[in-house]
Amino acid sequence: MYRITLIPGDGIGPEIATATKKVIEATGVPIEWEVKKAGEDVFEKQGTPLPEDVIESIRENKVAIKGPVTTPVGKGFRSVNVALRQSLDLYCCLRPCKSYPGARTRFEGIDLVIIRENTEDLYAGIEYQKGSEDTRGLIEFIKNTTGKKIRDDSGISIKPISVYGTERIVRFAFEYARNNGRKKVTAVHKANIMKHTDGLFLEVARDVADHFPDIAFEDRIVDNMCMQLVQKPELYDVLVLPNLYGDIVSDLVAGLIGGLGLAPGANIGDGCAVFEPTHGSAPKYKGLNKTNPMAMMLSGVMMLRYIGESGAADRLERAIAGVIQEGRHVTYDMKPTPDDPTAATTSQVADAIIEKLKK
Repeated sequence: MYRITLIPGDGIGPEIATATKKVIEATGVPIEWEVKKAGEDVFEKQGTPLPEDVIESIRENKVAIKGPVTTPVGKGFRSVNVALRQSLDLYCCLRPCKSYPGARTRFEGIDLVIIRENTEDLYAGIEYQKGSEDTRGLIEFIKNTTGKKIRDDSGISIKPISVYGTERIVRFAFEYARNNGRKKVTAVHKANIMKHTDGLFLEVARDVADHFPDIAFEDRIVDNMCMQLVQKPELYDVLVLPNLYGDIVSDLVAGLIGGLGLAPGANIGDGCAVFEPTHGSAPKYKGLNKTNPMAMMLSGVMMLRYIGESGAADRLERAIAGVIQEGRHVTYDMKPTPDDPTAATTSQVADAIIEKLKK
């Protein structure tokens, strides 16, 4: 019996979490779910979107799966996702992007893995608010030490990239490639401009690559990488990136396979992992039972593989792929037009996948 933390999230989270729980249970893997709540609703009641008991549950169980959680834009509390990653040192964001026949997309045969550093870069949360005394002091310090003037009405974010953080994420990428039959790792950066942060990332990546002679290594500047992924994605395999670029590029690659509704993810540390869909909470669709649960279900496939239940994971992935290929019991975003009257509900997708698992 596996004990796993389940965080439904908010917005559409509870609906797709319920659907995901049903299909995972239908594989026959024995799981005891410890349900913990996080997000906007919890914030209104407890004054925090991420209660300590949620973190403690994940620490104890070592494995969690969560639905999306709303992050206010430009105000309010910081991202629950970022807080979880930093609190549990989940330094790797693993996002495989794979084509499934039947999905609506201009591309075929996509099979890419995005490995994103999760704890540093601009997402480290070191920010200085416009007009504060600390910000004025920092602006003055930068002027005195570099001669560069920053406008007084600026907000400032600090971008730390360390040898330690880079070494472990790049090593994770090479070990993932080796353990999963992958042939090449590409480090993505902007070292031509940010020489002391992205430049360090590239330098360390090259050093780590020397220890994996069986895996090909190359690097790409991030803007060029985006263009090449659209033009010739077949040339790439495993991409390893600093935090911000990884966030952006993983969404780009999700677009190649049909959208965020098919994009699973995992946040992995040493001995602890949280699995979640790449997409957000889409609060305008809350309670409508119409959103695509497959990204969270595919995150469940990743979770099953992580706990050693590869057979169940393969069966669940085949069932999901079968439903996608048939195209009948899929949600509106996977239909030829969004207003297609034959679009399935969230719960109907789960039922169709469970029927496939029975065969």
